[in-house]
Amino acid sequence: MVVDVSQLSSSNQDYVKALFKLGEWNDAPITTKLLSQQVGVSLSSASDAVRRLEKKGLVKHAPYGAITLSELGREYALQMVRRHRLIETFLVTSLNYRWDQVHDEAEQLEHSVSDFMIDQIDASLGYPTRDPHGDPIPSADGQYPDLNALDAEKGQKLVSLAEMTAGEVGIVERIHDADPDMLKHFAQHGLVVGADIAVGESQAFAESTQIILGKNSVSLGAAALRAVLVRV
Repeated sequence: MVVDVSQLSSSNQDYVKALFKLGEWNDAPITTKLLSQQVGVSLSSASDAVRRLEKKGLVKHAPYGAITLSELGREYALQMVRRHRLIETFLVTSLNYRWDQVHDEAEQLEHSVSDFMIDQIDASLGYPTRDPHGDPIPSADGQYPDLNALDAEKGQKLVSLAEMTAGEVGIVERIHDADPDMLKHFAQHGLVVGADIAVGESQAFAESTQIILGKNSVSLGAAALRAVLVRV
């Protein structure tokens, strides 16, 4: 089923997309507090939004329990994620934006463009399957690849740099796009999607780990390590 996201307010569009993205990057139950941090609103505002979404049948939320998207909510979320990631890809590919400049632009544009424009962008780019940060782009009919299942078939898996130990190697697959300064720092050191990496020694005194990229290396702290997914 393909839903019409214009039926939702911009605020509700943001919330369903935020819930989907939290589920992509976090295996822990999604709480109202976590949602409020993701969207950047107060806890009370997030609580009100969850009640509103539940009445619309977009989320499921038991008192004091985890928040999950309903099947309908997931359909809306996939369309918003599709918009966001195609716009990011278009800005980098066609308008020469850097990958650290596109997130906030896409956050604004995704609410105002039409489905027709999104489909035209998709076609003009040759139907890309990944955005500049390596995130999968849902198809027009709402299909989203199960990356873990695809990797399992190949005997591979996706892990964050934080889960890897010294001597392990892999290929950078996805990078969290929320912090533009972090993205800029990564790019300066060649830590981009598709890069071959090796994990060096942890430096306990500096609370960082050395990541080796060919002849270059960069020391990353815990937050940066969690922001990078690697195929091993």
